[in-house]
Amino acid sequence: MFLMERDTRVILHNIRSAHNVGSMFRSADALGVTSIYCTGYTPVPVDRFGRPVKEIAKTALGAERVISWKAYRHPDQIIQKLKKEGFTVIGIEQDTRAGDYKTYFPPERTVIIMGNEVRGLSKSLRDMCDVLLEIPMRGKKESLNVAVSFGVALFRLYDR
Repeated sequence: MFLMERDTRVILHNIRSAHNVGSMFRSADALGVTSIYCTGYTPVPVDRFGRPVKEIAKTALGAERVISWKAYRHPDQIIQKLKKEGFTVIGIEQDTRAGDYKTYFPPERTVIIMGNEVRGLSKSLRDMCDVLLEIPMRGKKESLNVAVSFGVALFRLYDR
């Protein structure tokens, strides 16, 4: 079942790079993500004057205009709201509790949480997740770029 038949939301928490945010908007659009919530200090597609943020627009290539998005200071308020609406919250993070993303089949209503480029998801955010998934690393580096991880994980989870 392709993602467009599902209701999938995304939370981007404390992502530093506007280029990463734009790239994740573009990947999200490719898979039919319903909404993106930018939380913490994650940059949003328009500045406080309503002007497009150039770095996001450059990598999103218009996806920032077609995907519904909202900004929240704290992610817990939107996570609690979505859980009450029946969404399963999935964190993409390296953790001892994390399962292999290749073997997980997501339910119809999901929220994917991606964290900071360096620190990932905090312990409190990981504890709010119903499921933690990780991408196994076989090389010498411990992780992928957050936008790359996002694309890899979403395409594996939803494009089957």
